Amino acid sequence: MEASQVSEIVDIVGALENKVSKLLHKLEMLKQQNAQLQEQIDALQRANEAAGRTAAEWEEQYNALKMAQSVLGSETNNKEAKLKINALIRELDQCIVQLAE
Repeated sequence: MEASQVSEIVDIVGALENKVSKLLHKLEMLKQQNAQLQEQIDALQRANEAAGRTAAEWEEQYNALKMAQSVLGSETNNKEAKLKINALIRELDQCIVQLAE
């Protein structure tokens, strides 16, 4: 082999090593970025779950307030309260029947 051919091969190998090194560095950077994004996803999921629980609590409080107002309120609200109480009584009756079986 001639010296020029050996020199070309050495240059090609050097260039390949350089490219591989750059790719490995980029891979490491992307892994770090992926880990950071995964942490953000986890944090957002936790925040979303907390917001969902808060919304459910507020809805429960709203329904309790609505029921209290219907008991204390006007004739229409009294009718709504009576219907709700009757529904609750039916549910209790069903539970009693199931317990008796």
